[in-house]
Amino acid sequence: MIVEQIWTGNAYRNFNYLIVCPETGEALAIDPLDHKKCLAVAKEKGWTIRQVLNTHEHGDHIGGNKPVIAATDAKLLAHRNARDKIPGIDRGLSAGDIIKVGKTVEIEALDTPGHTMSHVCLLSHTDQPALICGDTLFNAGAGNCHNGGHPNELYDTFANQISKLADNTLVYPGHEYLANNLQFTLDREPDNARAKTLLAEAETQDPEKALVTTLALEKEINTFLRLRNPGVIARIRESFPDLPDAPDPRTVFVKLRELRNSW
Repeated sequence: MIVEQIWTGNAYRNFNYLIVCPETGEALAIDPLDHKKCLAVAKEKGWTIRQVLNTHEHGDHIGGNKPVIAATDAKLLAHRNARDKIPGIDRGLSAGDIIKVGKTVEIEALDTPGHTMSHVCLLSHTDQPALICGDTLFNAGAGNCHNGGHPNELYDTFANQISKLADNTLVYPGHEYLANNLQFTLDREPDNARAKTLLAEAETQDPEKALVTTLALEKEINTFLRLRNPGVIARIRESFPDLPDAPDPRTVFVKLRELRNSW
């Protein structure tokens, strides 16, 4: 399986993706907002886009659907409950559905509410899994819940799905926010040595060649996966003095999301 990460360079710092069967050259375009770049990359490499998939319904993820589909006659896939939010869905996805790309690629749809309530992440069935996670999980961060989402459901997605994936799972988010998210991590955990080291690299990285993290690394640097860390809890208590002595992970997650909203 080929994962082509396409840096849009726009103000929202979107990543678009092409998932390609190396045997047939058939491709799945994920959230192809920058349709010109996605089509150009496919043409340059001799790939044929047969399917378009939206992780969720926000405009910066569905905005390129029409021109890509017009140019390729691709079928459109998205969460089954997004039909009234994303025009022209050909296949509605539920948890566990398999998307096949060419002859060799199988990707499993995960139902991952939180950022919105009609959000899917995609998990590859490969020796080293890859998670294309839209706006659910970011490098060193978590999606916001401002536009149709809920932090409690996002916590459930993290606790019951994301955190249980294999540690070697590659993480491919919908946006490049690594440096900013690491700064939030260090605001929460000033002594997080791994985050400090990585921040120095992230501030100078070329988004065209962005670092691809693993879930194991995320568990070191992503505050939203470090909910039992005493330092994280102590810092939250500074903002929320009425926090229980031993807060449960859900409470910590929701308070972190609240703090991140205004950070």
